[in-house]
Amino acid sequence: MTSLARRGVLKCLPVAAGAVVTGVAASPRAAASPREVARQGADAAFPQPEVRRSVTRTGRLETGLTVEFTEQSLPGIGTVTTRTYEGAIPGPTLRVRPGDTLEITQVNALPPNDGAAHQDMNVPHHFNTFNLHLHGMHVDPTGEADNIYRTFEPSGTPGTTATYRTRVDVPADHPAGTFWYHPHHHGSTATQLLGGLGGVLVVEGDVDEVPEIAAAKDVVVCINELKLSGGRVPELTSHGAYDGVASTFLVNGVKNPVLTIAPGEVQRWRVVNAGAITAHFLSLRAHELHQIACDGITFMEPVATTGLTLPMGGRVDLLIRGGEPGTYKLTGGGPSQTLLTLVVTGEARPMRLPAALPGRPTRLPEPTRTRSLTFRSYENVFPGAFPNAYRILGDGETPPADPLAGRHDLAWGRLAPDFVNQRVRLGEVEEWTVVNDSHAHSHHPFHLHTNHFLLTAVDNRPLATPVWHDTVAVPPNGSVTFRLRAEDFTGRSMLHCHQLQHGDEGMMQIVEYVR
Repeated sequence: MTSLARRGVLKCLPVAAGAVVTGVAASPRAAASPREVARQGADAAFPQPEVRRSVTRTGRLETGLTVEFTEQSLPGIGTVTTRTYEGAIPGPTLRVRPGDTLEITQVNALPPNDGAAHQDMNVPHHFNTFNLHLHGMHVDPTGEADNIYRTFEPSGTPGTTATYRTRVDVPADHPAGTFWYHPHHHGSTATQLLGGLGGVLVVEGDVDEVPEIAAAKDVVVCINELKLSGGRVPELTSHGAYDGVASTFLVNGVKNPVLTIAPGEVQRWRVVNAGAITAHFLSLRAHELHQIACDGITFMEPVATTGLTLPMGGRVDLLIRGGEPGTYKLTGGGPSQTLLTLVVTGEARPMRLPAALPGRPTRLPEPTRTRSLTFRSYENVFPGAFPNAYRILGDGETPPADPLAGRHDLAWGRLAPDFVNQRVRLGEVEEWTVVNDSHAHSHHPFHLHTNHFLLTAVDNRPLATPVWHDTVAVPPNGSVTFRLRAEDFTGRSMLHCHQLQHGDEGMMQIVEYVR
């Protein structure tokens, strides 16, 4: 296999409803431990989201997430009205351990939807309906767990709310790492995420006990992308609705927050791209990024790089060691886009980096089946407010409803409610090639629910060391190749483009895991 350099630029690519109860419902909360409180208050200029963690004695995290319109006062931006979890951007950080049970009471306190009928399911709609996806988690995709086919509707009666429950059993062998949660109701996802609706989910475990990592300050860096116009997030009611609206990037709800570090000090940054549209090329001037995990899966050893690409939905865990005293900017979304400012100051605190990590091996047996998918965009093929078609073609493509309609058929290559595109047998090793043959500016991050996959090649060039992902950027006019061995869970799940406008407009497929 041709070797690709691991030093330089590393692409972490490179990225059934519960009971409904009307009436105002209180949200159960799990209090932060004293350690979390101290950690959150350690750097007032760089806030941390509220922490809710499982109780060690019971192995349970029982908490609530209320979704409602709230006013957010954003320094340098002004007052913004948007949908939030628990009145904050981002929502609270949920911390669990392998073997824990996560129980969430979700309250839909949004107003009723507009009631308009939609003939095409692949048109953005019902922006006040949501559900819950635990992005990257290897958990049951059915029932009341990570089931994105559920529908959490508003109550429909002014002054009341609707309550839904999610229960997830985290497997005892679940990898420790950084994950996140967000709504995933088809048709409303992009608009809701572009208002900041999302939060971080951390699974604690073996990697946290590595001495050099345990000694490092644990910092959540949740990057939200907001589209703001007139103090609100416009709803996606026509093609190009967001084209003229500049993105506002917040880190933990603040524009360009300031984080301090001592010379030689090592911090662990859990970086989450919780945006819907923009990938980030992360770079920190005069500092190496020591990557220890991608998409929640720990490496076998740290990998030093000067920059990396983080697609929408992707996560990286980084160890940052403070360099010479001074002020440095973490950039992403372009070299002029500052996400946060790092100030190196104070007395030196020499700290070590780990030499080895309890990572997942990066080998799978030879595949016994292959699949090939093509992500393709067609412009101006439909009449009406959404003229573009975003399709997944190749193996398992959705057939046209009208065979004579050809490329203009509404159903062809787009999500259909009862058509299973991919049936994947548990334990069988498969090799997939995903191609992006759209124009040069069309970004299509591939995301697979329920199972991680092992990226082995980009543009047919083998990686020196394969990397585990659940979300990977497919280069324009390029391809990615990976191996997949689905395990443990059966039932219907999903794959889709995590440029969420594309996903809401049909660039999505149903995956069914079978024995």
